[in-house]
Amino acid sequence: MTAIRTLLVDDEPLARRRLRQLLADAPDFTVSGECRNGAEAVAALQNGPQVDLVFLDVQMPDLSGVQVLRQLTGDGPWPLVVFVTAYDTYTLQAFETHAVDYLLKPLEEERFAQCLAHVRRLLGPPLPVAQPPLERLLVKQTGHYYFVATEQVRYLEAKGNYVAVHAGGQTHQVRATLGHLESRLDPQTFVRVHRSLIINTHYLQDLRPWTRGEYVLTMRDGTYLTSSRGYGENIQRFLKGFTL
Repeated sequence: MTAIRTLLVDDEPLARRRLRQLLADAPDFTVSGECRNGAEAVAALQNGPQVDLVFLDVQMPDLSGVQVLRQLTGDGPWPLVVFVTAYDTYTLQAFETHAVDYLLKPLEEERFAQCLAHVRRLLGPPLPVAQPPLERLLVKQTGHYYFVATEQVRYLEAKGNYVAVHAGGQTHQVRATLGHLESRLDPQTFVRVHRSLIINTHYLQDLRPWTRGEYVLTMRDGTYLTSSRGYGENIQRFLKGFTL
């Protein structure tokens, strides 16, 4: 099974260190990042690399853990959330936001192990063997269905509860999440450069470094797109494919 990517959110360095220590004994979990406050957590979850699990402190000086979740926008997919706090008075609020567990500080090894076992059950068994990449997308419009060849798709853009597919000078709507389409498209051709954007690299004309690890992308039809820092690794991996 692929390691469970985990984000740690707590304003106390000692609390984050305790979480890292406990997770070090669970090789199927990997710490993908840490946040020191609620604002950093919102930014990481909105724009950073996708994670599977978040250990989220309830009480933080800027935003509470509950407020962090309420500020998230878009269709996700969002990770599982385990609230961590020194007080048990927030239990109801935590589960109203669909948290999967609630841990009290100081964290006990046995209780923490139970939490990880619960997360493993929720995430399920390893994914099946990947299906062949899609060659066509099925689009429904005004009562009929038609197909759009993926080789004609210039880029895909998340728009609330649907994805806008830009292909052949037209824009089509597909009722799917961007994450689902990413899993079915050829990774050698399609690269996710933003939480809400996947590009077909065959239509990429040039890219220029911008600020904070972001890029300005120019497509062959003159369209300008912007990547986000959280997906910079995807662009670097794409560029390395051309290194002699």
